[in-house]
Amino acid sequence: MADCLFCQIVAGVIPATRVLESDRTLAFRDINPQAPTHVLVITREHYPNLAAAAQAGGGLLDELASQAQRVAEAEGVDESGYRVVFNTGSQAGQTVWHVHAHVLGGRALGWPPG
Repeated sequence: MADCLFCQIVAGVIPATRVLESDRTLAFRDINPQAPTHVLVITREHYPNLAAAAQAGGGLLDELASQAQRVAEAEGVDESGYRVVFNTGSQAGQTVWHVHAHVLGGRALGWPPG
């Protein structure tokens, strides 16, 4: 999708600090981090939200979760703890309509998030 921010990042039109990549996913640093570690894991193909990615099947959600774990390891927060968040829908705080997981860590993360 030409007007999608994350599709433009995948295409290299908009720069991002890439952390990890696979055939179907891309992980990059959030430009407005909410924790010392704040990396987004997205699908390379456009899916507007978690529900659409789940419907795609083919192990796509497994790959997103695996990449989130790899990010945590690469960032050194896998042992101390990290949070993986999918915001789905405007009332949940989704602002970019391309499925993405937030990997947050590097400090104590209270509940509720924020």
